[in-house]
Amino acid sequence: MSILQTTPDKQQEGPFRKRIWTAAEKFLFRVLFIAAIFFIIPLESRWYEQFFASRSFFWYLSSLAGYRPNLVQLETESGRWGIGGYAAWGAIALIAIAGALIWSFIARNSKRTNYNTLYYWTWTAIRYRIALGIIAFGFLKVYPMQMPYPPLSNLLTDFGDYNTYKIYWQHVGVSIWYEIVLGYVEVIGGVLMLFRSTAAIGALINAGVLFNIAHANFGYDGGVHVYSSFFVLFSLIILIPYFINLWKVFIRKEDTVPYHFYPVLKNKRQKIAFYGAKFLIVCAFTILYAILRYDVHYNDGYLKEPINPSLPDAAGIYNVTEFRLNNKTLPYNPLDSVRWQNVALEKWGTLAYKVHKPFSISLNNGTPSLKNVDRNYELAGIAGGRRFLYYEIDSVRQVLYLQDKNKKERDGTERSRSARQNPGRRKANERDSAEKRLTWHYQRPSATQIILEGLNDNNDSIYVVLDKIDRPFPIQIKRSSFNK
Repeated sequence: MSILQTTPDKQQEGPFRKRIWTAAEKFLFRVLFIAAIFFIIPLESRWYEQFFASRSFFWYLSSLAGYRPNLVQLETESGRWGIGGYAAWGAIALIAIAGALIWSFIARNSKRTNYNTLYYWTWTAIRYRIALGIIAFGFLKVYPMQMPYPPLSNLLTDFGDYNTYKIYWQHVGVSIWYEIVLGYVEVIGGVLMLFRSTAAIGALINAGVLFNIAHANFGYDGGVHVYSSFFVLFSLIILIPYFINLWKVFIRKEDTVPYHFYPVLKNKRQKIAFYGAKFLIVCAFTILYAILRYDVHYNDGYLKEPINPSLPDAAGIYNVTEFRLNNKTLPYNPLDSVRWQNVALEKWGTLAYKVHKPFSISLNNGTPSLKNVDRNYELAGIAGGRRFLYYEIDSVRQVLYLQDKNKKERDGTERSRSARQNPGRRKANERDSAEKRLTWHYQRPSATQIILEGLNDNNDSIYVVLDKIDRPFPIQIKRSSFNK
């Protein structure tokens, strides 16, 4: 009989209440209890610093839902994308086993026969931890901002110039309804975990969905395989008692009555406290969290994609028909490290041009930022000599103020080297690089032509004529067009 099983009646009477747990059951529970503390309760001071610095109630909820233990972090390729990412799990397992051994030694003469009540609260804490995390995870997809639709500059990028994670994320991004449905599945799975009667169904959903996400992140170097695996592991722990009963029924052909222990609420005050706390948690992380998540994304503009205004009616792909450097015309050459090959103007204030020159590759997944210039999902995971410039418009003077969106490029290799050699200059360098902007004048002789003129990073004058081209991508063409 599993250690979750108890007497079915509400008064907790009957033979199971007095059943003596085996030594193995007690030891395994002690391991689970200690491990659950590390996985559920934040034990790092840095988490509390960030939590109390939260800007709003939404961020308090997000901090609670998104906690993950980080006792050990390997600064290696495997530590970031591979099996080494589970180093913290290994440390927690060792601590839990050692703690269980010490606990067992101390309790060797104890008259306690079971841990029914403590097991119930541990099981409940695990259910709620899964629920809060997966609900928060799911709303990122319900409001499809985790994997946005590919911008024009990404569609222009050669397939071989993508980091593997970006390939996967953009495959999901072009299937926006798949992403939304996947988000609803995660949210529903999380909500089901909030109730005892539906916890098993929720755990099955979560284990299946998050296993798919975990192994996809292994295959595509997504970086969230450990966090996804957390939900799989704890969902399976929730399911263990059910698996035991199914084994007895279908394999051993035994009559089995499922019993589920839960504490008796002895008076009205306990009932109000118990159900009141449950009501507040359910409402906070479902209805309220859904409203606040929508508000943060679509009203506050906290997105992976920028929302700064673009040149009116300028979004599109452009050929560079003329390029002058210090008044010298440079002919088109795909191997030129200075002359631009093509330009993409996004529907927001980003200008991306391609040259035959390597740029630092951002390997993060484009975390949302408060500043448009720091929203780098469009350039994250992309190689191939494409430079992304954030710009602001002075329409009166017809001037663009531009900054490099790649922080590594914006800071500059020489500045970084100088900062390492002279730490006292680091803050000044960072301030100077953040303030550095390019200033280009623009003209629009026609609706399909833009002329840019100004100084580049080396203070050389450039004169660029851009002519818009009509280049539909297969993903943008309606299916009916292929049948004509």
